[in-house]
Amino acid sequence: MNTIVKEWVAKAEEDYQAALRLHNFSHEPTPGVVCFLAQQCAEKYLKALLTQNNEPFRKTHDLEELLELIIPLSSGFESIRDSLLLLNDYAVDIRYPGEMAMPKEAEEAVKLKTVRALVRERFKLSQ
Repeated sequence: MNTIVKEWVAKAEEDYQAALRLHNFSHEPTPGVVCFLAQQCAEKYLKALLTQNNEPFRKTHDLEELLELIIPLSSGFESIRDSLLLLNDYAVDIRYPGEMAMPKEAEEAVKLKTVRALVRERFKLSQ
């Protein structure tokens, strides 16, 4: 794993840990931030895998677009499409007026660890 891939993984893991902490230990719920961090975690793990495979990608937050680039490179990723589609909504819209995340959505977002688990498995990293 090269330096850039390690940085993608470290940043993804930072988002994951922050989402868990905010969700599990916060006395004042912040579901929008938790959902955003869960989306960011998935996005960065996907970009780590693409970078590892020397697969170029444009600057995007669209998880489905990233998934389409990964599917030809690595088996097993089609199975996470539904999870990615759910998280996709939390990239931008949820951060601005007009869209609000509910605590139940934050609960679902932090449970969507499939992307993290799949990529970490590919990199032979502990869960």
